[in-house]
Amino acid sequence: MSAKHTLAITLATCLLSLSAMAQAPQDSARYRDCLAVVSIRPQAALNDAEGWTKAGGGAPALHCAALSLIQLKRYGDAGARLDRAAADSKVPDLAFRAVLFTQAGNAWLLAGNGAKAVQSLSAALALSPGDADLYADLARAHAMRRSWQEADQRLGSALQLAPRRADLLVLRASARRALKRYADARVDIEAALKLKPGDGEALVERGLLRQQLGDLGGARRDFQAALKSGSPEAVAEAKVNLETLKP
Repeated sequence: MSAKHTLAITLATCLLSLSAMAQAPQDSARYRDCLAVVSIRPQAALNDAEGWTKAGGGAPALHCAALSLIQLKRYGDAGARLDRAAADSKVPDLAFRAVLFTQAGNAWLLAGNGAKAVQSLSAALALSPGDADLYADLARAHAMRRSWQEADQRLGSALQLAPRRADLLVLRASARRALKRYADARVDIEAALKLKPGDGEALVERGLLRQQLGDLGGARRDFQAALKSGSPEAVAEAKVNLETLKP
């Protein structure tokens, strides 16, 4: 699950969670109105949410402000506000608190701050320990810090919960390649391709593994195959890696 995908929370889910902490009916109405504007006029939503925060709007106001900041690509500011919202004592719903910490962690990932992401995602995981995607997000945060052993361990936990997730196998293969555990990385990547034949991300990762091991012909074939996968991210990465193989 990508950071941007994790940050996309539905209006219905937000309002359901707000019902446990709203102090008055107008709080729900204002939260609904603020969220409805976030993706259309994020600056206007941010201005409204900041005014509401100053007036004591609490976690709902902070949350709407944070989602507006994400739309404005101010990811670090969004992460800080999401952490504050998650720590608000007026949020009794532990599941929603976990969502807020998860969103904070993914905002920090988008901001490129792996240390802050580890903190937020660890807090989320403490509240929701059976979530494979959370382990994967935390692994990405550790990878951003080049803490490959921790990333490998978190992905191992994720795969215990979801053993047939090809994307998790690809991520673990990447961590194991960084650790120079090439045989283990190959096992993971072949398992991923067995689950999802032709998967672009898996082909790119196998190409990188082959390139690192000196099999440039095999790497080129994998990158070329990834160009046909239909995944925009894999296609873009395959093109970049093919350029590095040019004489």
